[in-house]
Amino acid sequence: MIDYVSVTPIAFPDPPLLNSVGIHEPWALRTIVEVSAGGLVGLGETYGDQAHLDMVRQVAPALAGLDPFDLNGLRARLASSGIPERGRATVGLSAHSPLMRVFAAYEVALLDLQGQATGRPVHALLGGKVRDAVPFAGYLFYKWAAHPGAAPDQWDSAVDASGIVAQARRMVEKYGFTSLKLKGGVHPPEVEIEAIQALRDAFPDMPLRLDPNCAWSVPVSRRVADQTAGLLEYLEDPTPGIDGMARVAEKAPMPLATNMCVVSFDDIPEAFAKRAVGVVLADHHYWGGLRATQRLAGICETYGVGVSMHSNSHLGISLAAMTHVAAATPALAYASDTHTPWQCGADVVEHPLSFVDGAVPVPSTPGLGVSLDRDALARMHEDYLRCGLRARDDTGYYQRFDPDYRRLIPRW
Repeated sequence: MIDYVSVTPIAFPDPPLLNSVGIHEPWALRTIVEVSAGGLVGLGETYGDQAHLDMVRQVAPALAGLDPFDLNGLRARLASSGIPERGRATVGLSAHSPLMRVFAAYEVALLDLQGQATGRPVHALLGGKVRDAVPFAGYLFYKWAAHPGAAPDQWDSAVDASGIVAQARRMVEKYGFTSLKLKGGVHPPEVEIEAIQALRDAFPDMPLRLDPNCAWSVPVSRRVADQTAGLLEYLEDPTPGIDGMARVAEKAPMPLATNMCVVSFDDIPEAFAKRAVGVVLADHHYWGGLRATQRLAGICETYGVGVSMHSNSHLGISLAAMTHVAAATPALAYASDTHTPWQCGADVVEHPLSFVDGAVPVPSTPGLGVSLDRDALARMHEDYLRCGLRARDDTGYYQRFDPDYRRLIPRW
């Protein structure tokens, strides 16, 4: 039975990565969950914004005495603690379920506990591995050389096509990635098409993806899709909303992918009926955990929709969880996103999983296969207390340097 739960907010350095709504702040926030039962400790990692942290902390006392194998009981206790099932959607975008976000953090920790208790890796608890290594895509960003006033980071600047190609070459050389994704929505579409063409010239046989995070209107999205025909493996979230995506998908020569208009099971019927997406980017952090990710993949497979995995700023516990669920989910065949290169070596686990030829070998040790570095946890918690950030605000941070900047979706 669960003896105690520990919830620790942390912060770690984040480079100045540009996107459609601004730029990353100097610190990324995460929350580390530890669940203890019978002398074993299961680990979970989740978002670090204050509102989410408060909910994760709110339910922790309710888990005392719960059987770590009782995942249905976990959900019932979270629901009875007052965590809302439905979130509030923004204009044109779907909303994550607060309950599922909190459940996911604890489900991963309980699966880690289950694996340790039975001597089995988490992927064995999810049905057994179907691949020995999980491929990930190199995640490219337009970026500044440094946060204003700080020293340049190890990735240098990338503000144009040549900078993106140089970034890609370094990433491929270091990690061996065999597919690449560019975070767009930063420059006018023509500039980002130029970057995709430059990547194709530099990497003739490598699958490429472009994700402008809903920065384009439907007409602009259709035009970009036409101009990148034959260049992209898929085009991700070019425009807001299921209806907009469906209108683009009617004309696009490549599949459209999403992690913005299909983010819960409630979104699936409409999106699939309207053929709005050809690939769903799963994310166990907000879909409701690893088993929910497998459920999503099964539904997608039934409807002929592909599955990849979305990534946000994360550390080694999340990478391990992603690796286990992808290893045990046949339909999750696209290379997944990862922010690991942007951690610049920072992590909260003692021995992070490594990349070999762009893929993470699947662990065979019990549970997630990673252990907590308590010194690193303490340092990152101190950084959290000192940094002063309590919620991510890419737009507000950008406005410090350009007061006229406004968040616009779509922008073009």
